[in-house]
Amino acid sequence: MTTTTLNVPDISCGHCKSSIEGAVSELSGVDKVEVHIDAKTVELSFDDSALSMDTIVEAIEGQGYEVAAS
Repeated sequence: MTTTTLNVPDISCGHCKSSIEGAVSELSGVDKVEVHIDAKTVELSFDDSALSMDTIVEAIEGQGYEVAAS
């Protein structure tokens, strides 16, 4: 299991939180996803043998949010 935190500067409200958490939690291999509005981050745990970071980033960007380079 891999745990990581992504910076998503466009997070600003509860809708952002719901949108991102909903899209990422639907991906097979995601164990936990939590959006922190004030910190503008997405904390997640996932099975990296079943799911790539690129797929997670694509799911977030598909909701209209840019993932900042770490």
